[in-house]
Amino acid sequence: MSRRIPSTLREWWFGAVPEDWRAVPLKHLCDRSSLYGANIPAEMYESDGVRFLRTTDIGEDGTLGADGVFVPRELVAESILAEGDFLISRSGTVGRGFVYRETDGPCSYAGYLVRYVLNDKRSASWLFYVTKSAPFAVWLGASAIEATIGNVNGEKYANLVLPVPPFEFQRAISDFLDRETARLDALVTAKQRVLGLLAEKRKALIAAAVTRGLDPQVKLRESGVPWLGEIPGHWELWKVGHLAKVGNGSTPERDKVAYWSGGSFPWLNSSVVNQEEVTSSDQFVTDAALRQCHLPRLRPGTVLVAITGQGKTRGQAVVLSIEATINQHIAFVAPDPPLLDAWFLRWTFYRAYDYLRSISDDAGGTKGALTCEDVAGLNIPLPPPDEQRTIVAHIARETAKLDAVRAATERTITLLKERRSALIAAAVTGQLDVGAAA
Repeated sequence: MSRRIPSTLREWWFGAVPEDWRAVPLKHLCDRSSLYGANIPAEMYESDGVRFLRTTDIGEDGTLGADGVFVPRELVAESILAEGDFLISRSGTVGRGFVYRETDGPCSYAGYLVRYVLNDKRSASWLFYVTKSAPFAVWLGASAIEATIGNVNGEKYANLVLPVPPFEFQRAISDFLDRETARLDALVTAKQRVLGLLAEKRKALIAAAVTRGLDPQVKLRESGVPWLGEIPGHWELWKVGHLAKVGNGSTPERDKVAYWSGGSFPWLNSSVVNQEEVTSSDQFVTDAALRQCHLPRLRPGTVLVAITGQGKTRGQAVVLSIEATINQHIAFVAPDPPLLDAWFLRWTFYRAYDYLRSISDDAGGTKGALTCEDVAGLNIPLPPPDEQRTIVAHIARETAKLDAVRAATERTITLLKERRSALIAAAVTGQLDVGAAA
């Protein structure tokens, strides 16, 4: 049962703890504290030797990544880790902790990690869980703000007052949290697999609909287009540029007030393609910019394709549902409505994404961009207009079902993670009787 600590301690970062717990600075739990790692340049890394731990090698769960770097033992002889040593990040992944075990093999550590040699190595697992608790995260955020550069130095950690239970309770807390966090993590992993399967099913559903149609008995023919494969025999094959107007926009000069100040016409960049539909804008240009900067006035029903961009952006497509203009990193595709439905075209670009990426990479080169000519020259299937609309309605209906399951699964993952965080906080501050909860 948790009881209030003496009034002189009420304002400490961890709040109330049982009366038989001690409030002790981290450095008083250590034989040695605030030991900074070595600064060794990358050109001195080797293929074997002593593993040299960096902040990026330590995962959120306190485990080491599979890929690491190594240095000669003589360079780090004074900083070889011993069983139960505790490391914590002071920069980048600030506050991320790691308990060294001999099973990790010989290890040293880099300068953005700080080492604490505990006087009782058995406390290491309990200390790790303290650094995973919500109260610690609050303290960490406040400390990083005070530092102004987002770092927390070794002395700051060393002076952090910890809620220290008797050792038998430390062990009980660690064992309980090992067991319960593993159970919750397994549930999260299972739910994340569900998300992966839903994404695969969604992709397959769309691909089948825009390349094979909805009639499983339809007679197929070879399209002659590698990324398309077979298509229904009654479908036609056209280049995008023969069915739609293709072009791109520009970025008016930012220092020309006449182009931006008081502007009311939506101006879009390539970040919008990560949506399925563009319904608003956060940037606007003036009529002067539209007239003088060769900006296209695009109507709702235009499809936008990112022709440059980092990550997954390049090759993504979205349907425009407002009147807007665009920058030079987007191609607009304005289809002829009687012949080509905008949403069918959008889903066809979705199916062609991998192909568009391959040609934008220029067969392994460094091109890293599509052109309007690439987009206009893309061969796409063309079902009759009524069939296009039926396919679009089918995709909307079926993806809505999948998206609902995805949203529910994501909510479950969020709740499981919140449960994990709350469990750790309650255990390390004595709000939870881990013996009764076991």
